[in-house]
Amino acid sequence: MNRGSLLNVSKLRVVFYTYRGVIKALNGVELWLNEEERLGIVGETGCGKSVTALSIMRLIEQPGEIVSGNVLFNNQDLLKLDENEMDKIRGKKISMIFQEPIAALNPVFKVGFQIAETIAHSREITIKDAYSQVPEALEMVGLDWQRTKDLYPHELSGGMAQRVMIAMALAARPKLLIADEPTSALDVTIQAQILELLDKLVTVGKNAVILITHDLGIASEFCDRVAVMYAGNVIEVAKSEEIFNNPLHPYTKGLIESIPVIDKSRDLKGIAGTVPDLVDPPSGCRFHPRCNRAFDKCSSELPSLLEIEPDHFVACHLYN
Repeated sequence: MNRGSLLNVSKLRVVFYTYRGVIKALNGVELWLNEEERLGIVGETGCGKSVTALSIMRLIEQPGEIVSGNVLFNNQDLLKLDENEMDKIRGKKISMIFQEPIAALNPVFKVGFQIAETIAHSREITIKDAYSQVPEALEMVGLDWQRTKDLYPHELSGGMAQRVMIAMALAARPKLLIADEPTSALDVTIQAQILELLDKLVTVGKNAVILITHDLGIASEFCDRVAVMYAGNVIEVAKSEEIFNNPLHPYTKGLIESIPVIDKSRDLKGIAGTVPDLVDPPSGCRFHPRCNRAFDKCSSELPSLLEIEPDHFVACHLYN
């Protein structure tokens, strides 16, 4: 059953073959997105957020492999397309802002050329015609195009580099934009500007956005729905307000209880233990070694993601 009108990811499994063994990075991920919706993906480092995004874009390379699953975009399974067919999707209908913008830009070409090259590819026009659209792309993200177009990536500040990446991602006017930690390493004023820009994509540009972030405050402020990931699984999905006011999964509760609250005298609660080594992950529910409510079934059987309340999905034996 397809739950989202734009994107439906089901039973997605990804592994990485390393000298230490096989890393079971994604363990049957379930995810969905509607048109003109803002979905946040949150969780600790190493839980599979970025791998999920790269899998949607079909950018998993050796030693990684997408083992099984489906990624339906507009009811078309991206995992069954060849590279030529995928090129018509990637960078055109689905764009991605990568986690390290400076690393994603080519250091030997000026910003203007790189944006023009992206426009030429996505709209199938000449570089010369694409250059005429560079000013509009840079102005859209709040940059002085006359100055910025002639800069090399190393001459950009962190905020400028992030805006350039957004300009390149939006050049194709995609239906879906995946933003992987777009506000990391930026000061709070630039963070606010980036989020305001992403908000305009949905309200004005009618795009859908997947926002990957560690910051629960940003997810609460920006996203319509939030998916919580842990050790390669989506363990809870709900509307943003619902998930922060009524978290059901013990892991989600632990994340929220670890957020400092101004003017409230309560001790911060951490989650005991660490994210497991995915070369040899725990059996059953991967969170059970850290869960203070675990029982026998948790260590032997992986819980399914089920709708416990209207539009509130949880993968936990406490509710199954």
